[in-house]
Amino acid sequence: MRTDSMLKTWNRLGGNALGRALFHIGLRLSVPYSASTHPRVLELAPGRARVLLRDRQRVRNHLNSIHAIAQANILELTSGLAMMAALSDAVRGIVTRIEVQYTKKARGPLEVTSECSPPTSLSENTEFLAHAEARDAAGDIVSTITVTWILGPQKT
Repeated sequence: MRTDSMLKTWNRLGGNALGRALFHIGLRLSVPYSASTHPRVLELAPGRARVLLRDRQRVRNHLNSIHAIAQANILELTSGLAMMAALSDAVRGIVTRIEVQYTKKARGPLEVTSECSPPTSLSENTEFLAHAEARDAAGDIVSTITVTWILGPQKT
């Protein structure tokens, strides 16, 4: 799934269970590494994404909690979905840095949210920070991420 069509695809398919299943298949094919966490997109809009990470054995660590890298993976994916859904066709971006903070053992399903407002047009490369947070079923923040992007004009 190309990033420029991702939001259109979600808007077309995200309204029912079958459409969401098809969207998730496309997402897994587009981002195979993140597919290992089996993310479930709950909401996608320009500059906003909400994703569910179910607590399953394959994402757990030896402490019987969700592995730190599984959390980083879903946090980065969510922030990237929010960012890509907000970028205009005139802007391109690449991640240059990721910082993750873990504040609590992650157990149970995690709901990850990200909101951002990147510039819609640029004449030169600009650094932009995107954030996401993962909350457990009690609503407690278990981890957060700050992703540094370099945004710039689309090359012609």
